Amino acid sequence: MPLKIIRQDITKIKCDAIVDPTDTYYSHGGGVDAMIHEAAGEELYRACLKQRDLLEGQAVVTPAFSLPCKYVIHTVGPVWEGGDYGEEAILRSCYSSCLELAVKNKCKSVAFPLIASGTFGFPKDRVLKIAVDVIGDFLFENEMLIYLVVFDKTAYSISERLFSDVSAFIDDAYSECRAPFYDSLRESYNFEEYSKSTRSKICRSESLSVSRALASECDFESAKSLDEMLKEMDKGFAETLFGYIDEKGISDVECYKRANVDKKTFSKIKCNKNYKPSKVTAISFAIALRLNLEQTNHLLNTVGMSLSRSNKFDVIIEYFIMTGNYKDIFDVNETLYQFDQVTLGV
Repeated sequence: MPLKIIRQDITKIKCDAIVDPTDTYYSHGGGVDAMIHEAAGEELYRACLKQRDLLEGQAVVTPAFSLPCKYVIHTVGPVWEGGDYGEEAILRSCYSSCLELAVKNKCKSVAFPLIASGTFGFPKDRVLKIAVDVIGDFLFENEMLIYLVVFDKTAYSISERLFSDVSAFIDDAYSECRAPFYDSLRESYNFEEYSKSTRSKICRSESLSVSRALASECDFESAKSLDEMLKEMDKGFAETLFGYIDEKGISDVECYKRANVDKKTFSKIKCNKNYKPSKVTAISFAIALRLNLEQTNHLLNTVGMSLSRSNKFDVIIEYFIMTGNYKDIFDVNETLYQFDQVTLGV
């Protein structure tokens, strides 16, 4: 199952377990720790008192009591001291220890905060990178739905240069979509000198020419029998997808893991040759397979879609494909998130 990065109150997420970033003595002094204890009730604190003291990087599990989940997994993150005291290794241990406990307790879904990014002062962007790295490696070997809960966009600190490059690419794409039909008319005519009625005549004339061309094309196509046309149909999404998987020489598991798509959805595609995914899912597979722009549109065309220069989401996807900077789907998702777009995966 995939990793979903969301903005939400972690105490309200319905899942098997949530992770509580605490300290050695479970003192629930502030931040997410305090929120979790407040929502769970006093029973959670009493349960914590029965546990051993925790060292940095370790984790223990307790019941969740009044929370809408089964378990609370408590872990102690490192205090940030500039990064030269093993803080990153300790933080990695926090995430991996929690995941080990989730597996041990047969959890199918877990919600993580950005551990140590609050009062412990660990930079949020670094926490995010470490969390995605550890969770991503875990998901290549395990099936679990994991939520990474953030409260604001400060965790998504993409470089200023990348933000500027994407912004410029979006602006260029939008400028190319400015009324191409009327731009071509302005080149052919001194358009401003015509009255409204003259403009209307020009438009009707152009429209009539297009209609005649289309009618002629239809006459040509109608000469073929229906059987002939059906035999010439392109391959569907599923067949095209698996053709690309074979071409790229990767396994099915690697493909859907890279795409941040759950096994259930992938199985549906594999078992149903007529399966029609959402545009986001189709693009997730295109990114996972490192398809170029032509191949991406080919995959999208199988379900009647394509990338559009008038859609910000599509333009951002095109930017990453054109630059080849899409080896990790979560890198693309960080940028989509910054521009208030839906992220990739299921």
